Amino acid sequence: MTASDCIAALDLPTGALVDQRVPKKTLSEHGASTAAARRYIQEGIESLRWVAAIKPTTSGVPAHADAAREYLELAVLHLHLRPAGKEAQLLPLIHRAIPYPLLLVSSDEEHFALSLAHKRWSQGEKNQVVVDGDVVTLRIDDNVPEDALVSFLAALSLAKQPRNTLYELYQGWLDTVLALQTACVLGDFTLPRSREHADARSAALLECARLESEMASLRAAAAREKQLPRQVELNLQLKRLGDAHAAARARM
Repeated sequence: MTASDCIAALDLPTGALVDQRVPKKTLSEHGASTAAARRYIQEGIESLRWVAAIKPTTSGVPAHADAAREYLELAVLHLHLRPAGKEAQLLPLIHRAIPYPLLLVSSDEEHFALSLAHKRWSQGEKNQVVVDGDVVTLRIDDNVPEDALVSFLAALSLAKQPRNTLYELYQGWLDTVLALQTACVLGDFTLPRSREHADARSAALLECARLESEMASLRAAAAREKQLPRQVELNLQLKRLGDAHAAARARM
């Protein structure tokens, strides 16, 4: 499965296709406020292409506007990373640089990933937009169940997403990505039953990731520990974290 397969699975209308290169200079001017960020762009990006612009006129999906945000267009971009590319730094940088809600497909020679992040009006700068919350990133690698990946690609199609507004369409893509993240934990790919279920699933995924990080640190500490009482204490902490992890899984 490749990044091109993922983009094809979106089943975007012909009128929305752009297929234009985004120059590194342009990206640096809009998204690189430090020398380090400019270096990430110059050294880490092989190419960045604007795949599609999803607007009411190209998709038939109405725009969205409220006090928090205005979605007049969604962008689909494909980032091709160099071997030295720092994905963890580049993905948030690109999401901040592009003024539209962005579905970013990134790839290198070994894997590909999808990342999304809502946008909202800046509270400090008039008519400026900022990333709203965390950038949600899904890495497609050997840890993703093959059956779940097939179901995920089928569910990505624009025709299967909510079409009331561009905001709901973008949220639909986010929920689909979170469904595959959940499948990596539970094994089965299922779309959320409701908005409440989707929000609970998102919170549970974050909780699982936090707990897994804490458990990994405790296991490492327990392996180094020589004092038996301290080993017992660490194992009890691991048991409590494991119970909390099981409870978070159940909320998915």
